[in-house]
Amino acid sequence: MERFVFDNEHDFLEKLKGLLGSGVREKDIEIRAPHPVHHLEEILGSKPSKVRRFALVGGLLGAFTGYAFTSFTSLDWPLIIAGKPTVSIPPYTVIAFELMVLFGALTSFLGFVITSRLPGVRTIISDDEFVDSFEIHVKGKE
Repeated sequence: MERFVFDNEHDFLEKLKGLLGSGVREKDIEIRAPHPVHHLEEILGSKPSKVRRFALVGGLLGAFTGYAFTSFTSLDWPLIIAGKPTVSIPPYTVIAFELMVLFGALTSFLGFVITSRLPGVRTIISDDEFVDSFEIHVKGKE
């Protein structure tokens, strides 16, 4: 594994651009920095997060669950409703909305934990100190 250490952000970014230009794959590069470097997303071409798919599935599942619970409850315990429909969608929309928000939030959190590969205690503590330096680690072919 090659290791490049820099004292300033400009040299760090230039070396990273050079490595990517020379054919090193993005997945073979590990970056450590003392603070967030916003230009990294442009250089590495970050992809959108997959957490939004978890939120979509959770929201749709929550809305479906809200309508299903209220509909099946109305059919199981019928009330005297004077000719109105037993299952009426407009009043159930409030419950469906609330469950959509709840399920969407819970699955978003679950998606965040899964896509972040948490908990990863062994990756929190590094063998190297990089308090005030920018580092690029390139995995070699083994």
